[in-house]
Amino acid sequence: MRVGLFVTCLIDLMRPEIGFSTIKLIERAGFEVIVPPAQTCCGQPAYNSGERRIARDLAEKAVREFEQFDYLVVPSGSCGGMIRAHYGDLFRDDPELMNRYNRLRPKVFELTDFLINVAKIELTDVGFEGAVTYHDSCSGLRELGVKTQPRALLAQAGVPVTEMKGCEHCCGFGGTFAVKYGDISTAIVDEKCANISASGVGAVVLGDLGCMLNIEGRLRRTGDTTTRVLHIAQVLAGDT
Repeated sequence: MRVGLFVTCLIDLMRPEIGFSTIKLIERAGFEVIVPPAQTCCGQPAYNSGERRIARDLAEKAVREFEQFDYLVVPSGSCGGMIRAHYGDLFRDDPELMNRYNRLRPKVFELTDFLINVAKIELTDVGFEGAVTYHDSCSGLRELGVKTQPRALLAQAGVPVTEMKGCEHCCGFGGTFAVKYGDISTAIVDEKCANISASGVGAVVLGDLGCMLNIEGRLRRTGDTTTRVLHIAQVLAGDT
């Protein structure tokens, strides 16, 4: 079975090591991983900004590049949510493209959802020291139903989870929201950072790099230089 990996812009540009951890996990589950080299953005920033033409062009490009695979896996709730939940809106006036998308859509999975429900991976203890707390990203949780999957995988990997207060609350990133409404975004992420600190653990794990960069950036700017902010792919692959 061939998996097309949608790397995401942020992973490609900011933290490529997360992409390599993702590949390691999918291959460990027995799948061939292909990374289409010409892939770009899923179109979410343009879509959220009202630039429908640009978003549609990017969405059509993604369909063209990934429709050949048995599965499309995304290590990001926000990009996965864009593809699964919003491409239909962009293609509603194009029956041929909508048909192609409808064939692709059931094959689109966020990474942890894929590992649990499709690959049915069985992980061993990765030797991670200490407990972690988990942040549920808005898109993964609300658009894709990702909640129990990462926690089940962490349990398999021998990583205890201490739940923080408000684990399902937004971190304040929201893509262009953080740029347009900086003061509100800062207040939201400050509350998230306080909840992480109050959990008493040394690391927060999550599945969306946008949230990851936002939380880590705020922790560091406010003087917390010790709390680790990790993508779940890194933890499960033993790359921490």
